[in-house]
Amino acid sequence: MPDPAPERLVVGLGNPGPRHAATRHNAGFRVLERLAERHDVGWRLEAGLDAELGVLAIAGIRCALLRPQTFMNRSGASVAAALSRWPGLDPARDLLVVYDDLDLPPGRLRLRPSGSAGGQRGMADVLDRLGTRDVPRLRFGIGRPGPEAGVPVLDWVLGPFASELEPRALSAALDRAAQAIEVVVGEGMREAMERFNADA
Repeated sequence: MPDPAPERLVVGLGNPGPRHAATRHNAGFRVLERLAERHDVGWRLEAGLDAELGVLAIAGIRCALLRPQTFMNRSGASVAAALSRWPGLDPARDLLVVYDDLDLPPGRLRLRPSGSAGGQRGMADVLDRLGTRDVPRLRFGIGRPGPEAGVPVLDWVLGPFASELEPRALSAALDRAAQAIEVVVGEGMREAMERFNADA
């Protein structure tokens, strides 16, 4: 008997494989890992979705966690496949996409119910595949390298967090992001934005 359909779909964007696991670009994966840890949830590979899938309940609401294994710039295929599998999900209401953002300071969070991809190619692919910008999202700041760093942006996003976000601060930011998802699901986007978009 198939599992019951989820009521929410939370997608973390990143690149698969151990080589990418600790990179700034994999912030979306890492936030979902932290959320899964908080709920003692494991992952399984779903070949039909080309993604890793975890299932948990938040405030009594059944949620599917999805980590596409397609590589970042083709993430939309996995998200579209999940929405085809669960046609009762409305992207504007039931989907939340989590990804890294160069234009936010390291560890800063921003929740929005819709908008452009802001140059993030994985999110751009999701919006393109779904044919709408009305996709709720949680952006996790990774900062942008300053001129003094002498680091190309591509090398920055594919490198690990370093002095700009020490391990303890990174862990706290991941916890805060996981909490933000819990509030979005349990209390709604407006409440979550009021609590987590503050410049704290």
